[in-house]
Parts: sequence; C-alpha cells; structure tokens
Amino acid sequence: MALINPHINFNGNAEEAFLFYKSVFGGEFVKIMRFKDISSPEFPVAENEAEKIMHIALPIGQNILMANDVPESMGRVNENENRSKIAISAASREEADKLFSGLSAGGQIEVPITDSPWGSYFGMFRDKFGIEWMVDFDPKYNGKV
Repeated sequence: MALINPHINFNGNAEEAFLFYKSVFGGEFVKIMRFKDISSPEFPVAENEAEKIMHIALPIGQNILMANDVPESMGRVNENENRSKIAISAASREEADKLFSGLSAGGQIEVPITDSPWGSYFGMFRDKFGIEWMVDFDPKYNGKV
C-alpha cells in the first residue's frame, strides 16, 4: 500500500520547526541535508543559503514528514496559506490529546479538541510556524483512516 508523506516548504526556519516536531513526535531524523552539501560548480550555493535545510525527514509511524527551506532567490513561500492541512489519525484519545497539546503550543487553536458531531474526537489548529494541523481519533478506525 502506498504511503502519503507530507512535505512542507519553509522560509529559512525548517530546522527550528523540525526540532519542535521531533520534540512532540519523538524519533530521530533519517536525513538532514543542507544546501552546502549539494554545492558544486554546476550548482553554486550562496554563502547565506549554505546552512539552510535542503531536505529533512522525520519518520512518524510508517510515514515520513519532510521539509526544506526555499532559497531566497526563489522568493518567499506563504507559510500562512490555508489550502492544505496535515491530518493526524491518532491511535487513542490519549495520543490525540498529547499530539494536539504539543503541536498547538504557541500556535492558534481553531477548533478545540473535543467529541465531534460525526463521532470522532477532533481538533484543528495552526502551529507556531503557521502550519495547519488536524488531529483526530475515531474508535471505529483505531488510528487508521
């Protein structure tokens, strides 16, 4: 079965965001590449971009959350866009509470986590980096959508 692995673009703070996500989810990064790691005569990297994240990956269950910093030469990304969210299907109410509480710290809660009219335990927020998340636990699916 295919997996869906979210990928986020940041404006120079991917490492800070992913250290925060790691503190909530746990685990270890499987890959961290900086732009200096891919610098070559064919692909020169500006000094101010060298330490920025070219690729970072954090396993979460069987999925991988990935990101990069967008080089300044490519323009800024809109970190407060509202067309997409990262949805987490928790395995229990306790896990849902832990993830919701941890990831929403310093952010804006849009929908407090509570029992929803459709039968799941659900909440929604924008984290302190501007990324939107939905956390859900549905006992009918036991953490699987």
